[in-house]
Amino acid sequence: MLRNLAFVVFVVFYLLATSAWAAEFGTAEEAKAMLERAVAAVKENKAKALDTFNNGEGGFKDRDLYVWCANASDGIITATPYWNRGKQLRDIEGKRGAPFGETVMQNATEGTIKETTYWWPRPGTDKPLEKTALYTKVGDQICSVGYYKE
Repeated sequence: MLRNLAFVVFVVFYLLATSAWAAEFGTAEEAKAMLERAVAAVKENKAKALDTFNNGEGGFKDRDLYVWCANASDGIITATPYWNRGKQLRDIEGKRGAPFGETVMQNATEGTIKETTYWWPRPGTDKPLEKTALYTKVGDQICSVGYYKE
């Protein structure tokens, strides 16, 4: 009986520890779900959505996942809780030189989620990690959410 109780306690602690570790960073599935919610928000009320994304509110900034958007016409970044707001998307390259912004500008399509992989640091860090951006065009905006491979 005591052995069974010890086993159950071990399993519970193991599951809690592994789920806490796994929850430290966002997943591909969570990034896609956030992007889909962002698309719906932009369609409902673009100005309010962009403001919400800029402020990281409404569940649009979660751990290392966040929404950013840019004008589809001129590439000016319109929303991000972290970096480069007001800058030109076309000029943004991954930390290992991948033409990240240019790729997104050329390939974003309404109603289709595409992806590109590049190297970028997690928010609050300097170390570049492999990251995949999921992106789509919604109205006159290109919006994206990325997740890290590690």
